[in-house]
Amino acid sequence: MPQPSPPALSPASGAPAPTGAGSSAAIDADNAAGALWMGLSVAAATAMTLAVKELSGDLDSRMIVFLRSAGIMLLVAPLLAWPAFRARLRFSQPRLHLQRGALIAVSTQLGFYGLSNLPVSTATVLNFTAPIFATLLAAPINGEKVGPRRWAAVGIGFVGALIILRPGIEGFHPAMLASIASSLLFALALVLSRGVATADGPLSSFLSSIAMTGLLALPLAIPAWGYPQGAANWLVLLALVAASSSRSIGDLQAYRLGEAAPMGVLSYSRLIFIGAAAYVLFDETPDMWTLIGGAVIIGSSVYIAHRERLRSKALRQAEASRKAESALRAASGPGR
Repeated sequence: MPQPSPPALSPASGAPAPTGAGSSAAIDADNAAGALWMGLSVAAATAMTLAVKELSGDLDSRMIVFLRSAGIMLLVAPLLAWPAFRARLRFSQPRLHLQRGALIAVSTQLGFYGLSNLPVSTATVLNFTAPIFATLLAAPINGEKVGPRRWAAVGIGFVGALIILRPGIEGFHPAMLASIASSLLFALALVLSRGVATADGPLSSFLSSIAMTGLLALPLAIPAWGYPQGAANWLVLLALVAASSSRSIGDLQAYRLGEAAPMGVLSYSRLIFIGAAAYVLFDETPDMWTLIGGAVIIGSSVYIAHRERLRSKALRQAEASRKAESALRAASGPGR
């Protein structure tokens, strides 16, 4: 399910990619380090998804959202007494923090509802439509130029979603639309607030989104108020909080060190682990339509990531050429 993680963050440290003979090796090394952190993210996301599904047999999804957010804030609260931690927090664009947080809060509610009412693999695959929505929204909101190949990939991705949804056919569940809406809102949060992490840092972006999710979840949770029954479910809740925090850290580090496109492709591996775990724990087997639609969605998303990588590479090369030409003109001096 969508979470307040930063797949739209720039690769490496946000600095221009190095140029010259060693640049390819440097990028490969960064991607290797990023892949290790993405491995943590995949493992944590798998645990988080399974924990939500397990708790949904005992608690309403609205209560699960609130308890998760409250648990993360309890973990973070002691750190606020540390001056070095507070010094890293900046909220120079409060309006964007609030907008982003509200979108992620509603997205999380819809995502947890979908996961509580759908087979785990179905809900997970539908949440993979977020990159497709992000591409669709980038053009009208950010003015980004999207070429015909990426537009075609977007269209194919939506065909994959329709294969899973099967509107008008037996097997459709309203929670499928909730999962799709969750991905749409999460993609909108990414597109609208790409500058938030750059201006205030990913830590501030993470905390503001968690705080907004908890605040908006409280009034929704009151009608469904309850607590986990039994020590085992309390342990599952603790695992959910720990996994959510670990996933966010893994994502932050992966996208900070590695290029966005390969990190995004690696993130799809969690579907394999989630599907296998759901089969063992919940005796769930994805149906044919989920497998076909999932393959189409993931294939579309991988191609979008590939085209985005090529686009980013071309922009970096153009910027490097422009700087080289400017340096040559400056070295030649006036009148030469």
